[in-house]
Amino acid sequence: MSAHTDHDHDSAQHAHDHHDEHGHDDSGASHSTLSGYVTGFILAVVLTAIPFWLVMGKVFETSSTTALVLMALAAVQIVVHMIYFLHMNTRSEGGWSFLALLFTLLIVGIALAGSLWVMYHMNANMMPMSVHDMKNMP
Repeated sequence: MSAHTDHDHDSAQHAHDHHDEHGHDDSGASHSTLSGYVTGFILAVVLTAIPFWLVMGKVFETSSTTALVLMALAAVQIVVHMIYFLHMNTRSEGGWSFLALLFTLLIVGIALAGSLWVMYHMNANMMPMSVHDMKNMP
């Protein structure tokens, strides 16, 4: 009986210790490595330095172009942080963390769009009349 229990324990330990060459275990969870953190850090520094250079060097003539490029680089930096520092991917925790991220993005998008819609219509419909309009009232 003892030999049977030891064999089960060894096979369970072997399955628990099994990792692939990319630092993932069988559940898909990513394990941190020094090279992964260094890569993430270098990407984060570059993605911070480029917007700084774009603004300080006044590379684009219009501020709206600069703002759009900065937002795009910020989105890329968010993805870099999620992958290299938070270790989020579609395999970790059975995909639940990625699904939670998508749900959060959906809720934030709805909240932002709804807030902007309400504020736009409140501004258009609730602004006081001009002096000219008030004089023409009966």
